[in-house]
Amino acid sequence: MKQKIVRSNPSQLPAPVGHYSHITKIPRNAELLVSSGQVGVDTDGHTPAAINEQTANCFLHIQQLLEAEKLSSANIVKVNIWATEEIDWDFFYQEWGKLFNKDYPAMTIAYINALGLPELKVEIELWLARV
Repeated sequence: MKQKIVRSNPSQLPAPVGHYSHITKIPRNAELLVSSGQVGVDTDGHTPAAINEQTANCFLHIQQLLEAEKLSSANIVKVNIWATEEIDWDFFYQEWGKLFNKDYPAMTIAYINALGLPELKVEIELWLARV
């Protein structure tokens, strides 16, 4: 029997305030992969000024990363998101929805003063499990 990643929201906790799960269980003996944060640089190495364009580039890079490892969004168990300015959640969840089909991983979001380069406004890191 193939093991699988299981996501849940225990009834004792308040419902998630966004598109994520409170708990993501990784089966024993799964291979754990951790990505570096994906940033909003485009394929030509330019960084758009707008956070939404950077966000779209992050999701493009995430899709490319998944394809390179022959994985899918079902293998993503945790997402960490850092932003230096307010996220446009309508736009973000539109991109998020293209990646996930309501089977959301655990997620943490933090607003911070700066990322590794001054022009970067958003960075998304993935934790994945190959089962």
